[in-house]
Amino acid sequence: MEVPKTANIVVIGGGVMGASTAYHLALRGEKDIVLLEKEEFFGLGATGRCAGGVRYQFSTEINVKLSLVSLPMLERFQEETGQSIDYRKCGYLFILTNEADVQVFQAAMRMQNRLGAQTEWLTGDEIRQRLPNMRLEDVLGGTFNAQDGLVDPNSVVMGYINAGTRRGVRALTNSAVTGISVEHGKVTGVQTARGSIAAPVVVDATGPWSGATSQLAGLRVPVTPLRRQWLTTAPLAEIPPDFPFMLDFAHSLYFHREGMGLLTGMSNPNEKPGFDQSVDPEWELVHMEAATRRLPLLEKAGLASHWAGLYEVSPDAHPIFGKTPVKGYYLVTGFSGHGFMHGPVSGKLMSEIILDGQATTVDVSMLDLARFEEGRQIREYHVV
Repeated sequence: MEVPKTANIVVIGGGVMGASTAYHLALRGEKDIVLLEKEEFFGLGATGRCAGGVRYQFSTEINVKLSLVSLPMLERFQEETGQSIDYRKCGYLFILTNEADVQVFQAAMRMQNRLGAQTEWLTGDEIRQRLPNMRLEDVLGGTFNAQDGLVDPNSVVMGYINAGTRRGVRALTNSAVTGISVEHGKVTGVQTARGSIAAPVVVDATGPWSGATSQLAGLRVPVTPLRRQWLTTAPLAEIPPDFPFMLDFAHSLYFHREGMGLLTGMSNPNEKPGFDQSVDPEWELVHMEAATRRLPLLEKAGLASHWAGLYEVSPDAHPIFGKTPVKGYYLVTGFSGHGFMHGPVSGKLMSEIILDGQATTVDVSMLDLARFEEGRQIREYHVV
């Protein structure tokens, strides 16, 4: 498909945010939408390299409210788009090993319950009984929500791409944006290696690359790309079918079932910002030493695969939605490692912001770009 000369709306970035935004704009009846992806296939960026977790457990009301709309959208996804996404409700279990975290998580649990999320408190003994294969002597307790779980990221992206194209969205791969035209404070189009597109509205949904992309429009967007990596094991017969998505919060270490084996990852606190998506073998050793201390049977596990991806980290670990100082240039970025699960609602919110002037499904007005200069940040604690 050739790059068109004009469009009403150009969406940059073919991951879950861009695909969802393009689809929801088309669902509202908007015509002449072009979705641009720089890679050969859709969903090869941050979305395709994420672990696929979806959860209600957050420490701020706005993130919980986003989940309360977005996760049910994933439950209805096949009915709406025709695409199966393998939603597995294994539950998220945050295990806590220091008293300060216990206080924060218990307060967050009460807030989640008040908003309608069914998170429960488990004592250390209850967690040890539930996970007998793990070393958990130091665990004080934790929070568990049985509705949290896992979804296949590629299926979500392609579900939105295919549903969007059926409604007229032109979705183009191998179309990296190399320039953004701005005249008199208004966006007028984009340039790609395959040609230019004149458009009065451009949506930046490039995730970890949004800081660099926005510079093309003369904007400073405080999103930092940070590498995160994980691996999967060969089959482990000892892992029970009901093994949860387990997060050792103090160590930013996590595990969940992946096929007949496990997926495990751990965040490197000393990772330097950048776009490197290769596996760091030295950190992999540190990670596996920590993982084996928690789950000794990993000592005999074979390596099935390992890979790395990028988090798009904002200064307060919350997303950035909406308008910018450049008229017609919109942002949906900065989700700081939990964007995939909020992709469905985010696309809907962006369609409301662009077409109606404000988001109404969830009020995200406090998550604008201006909050960083105006000192209105709100910190998300439940980030690993």
